[in-house]
Amino acid sequence: MKILFVSHSYPPIWGGVESQNYNLSESLKNIAEVKVIANGKGKKFLPIFLPVTFLKMLFLMRKFDACLLGNGVLAPLGAVAKIFHPKKKFFCVVHGLDITFARKKGFLPSVYKAVNIPSLKKMDRLIMVGNATIEEAVKIGIGRDLCKFIPNGINPEEFCETHAREEISKVLKTDVSNKKIIFRLARFVPHKGTSWFLENVMPQLGEDVIIVAAGARVGKNTAGDKDDFSVCEKIVSEKNLKNRVWLIPFIPEDEKRVLLGAADLMISPNVKIPGSMEGFGINAIEAAVCGRVMVASDLEGLKDAIMDGQNGFLAEPGNAEVWTEKIKKLLSEDEFRKEFGQKAAEYTIEHFSWEKIAKEYLEAMQIA
Repeated sequence: MKILFVSHSYPPIWGGVESQNYNLSESLKNIAEVKVIANGKGKKFLPIFLPVTFLKMLFLMRKFDACLLGNGVLAPLGAVAKIFHPKKKFFCVVHGLDITFARKKGFLPSVYKAVNIPSLKKMDRLIMVGNATIEEAVKIGIGRDLCKFIPNGINPEEFCETHAREEISKVLKTDVSNKKIIFRLARFVPHKGTSWFLENVMPQLGEDVIIVAAGARVGKNTAGDKDDFSVCEKIVSEKNLKNRVWLIPFIPEDEKRVLLGAADLMISPNVKIPGSMEGFGINAIEAAVCGRVMVASDLEGLKDAIMDGQNGFLAEPGNAEVWTEKIKKLLSEDEFRKEFGQKAAEYTIEHFSWEKIAKEYLEAMQIA
């Protein structure tokens, strides 16, 4: 099958969508003929990228069987291109924000709702990264039969590295040899729950427990989720947590891998925020494949990434008491964490390898 893959968010800029689009396209190349048109220069380049890409699509689709769009932002391009190429198949990967953005207030969300949502309905198949995303899509008027759930994937060889505790001390530039280390890897936005965790759970944990929260910040004029970093900073100050919390708005890849390979516990304490959602939770399976024990909110797309008791544990979102007790128990059982981490890695590799996920994508496109 000849596939034209189009992405508006692509490396060298890294994030959840960028990582998903890159790994999906690269994995599809192993089993199909794939050409990639991608924007790796950030959102500021979109006004140029979108019209130029549309013209390329009109020309190139004569040579391809199908077009796969990396997310809902590109749906209008696919809808119009489909008019010129009615015998070709058009597909779109749909992430959580691709749906929830239409429910936000403001000019851009209104335009998105009026243009992008109808465009999504014109695709031959929508590949949803989470079951919760399907439910949100149905609420906004997209037919359930148009949606196909396929989870995000993982390349184990990219993450499975062994690191010593001393390396974390070097990353943080302080001795943490006698500390229990929690790692939170996610963008600093409200629904990721980092600020909620710092305010409601961290004060209840022992002084020997520290947390490293790392991830990208959201620009002031960026459409979508609001920046939560300053809120986190304020909570750290008010709760007197300066010696127990590291907030890192940008973390180099090598330092991220150190923490993934040596932290005691990983968390995804997401909370419900109207207008936002977790489409899948790629960081949850990144943690699991590294043998880290993950505690994630029993919420939205995280329920598709973490199977409770198999590759992590689910906890009631927003329940500080439940989170506190779960974390205290896990941090007190060093041998259990080691054994469970190995089990979690094996489960995640079996169910979420990109090799497996790419085959599911190809099959979904072939039978549509």
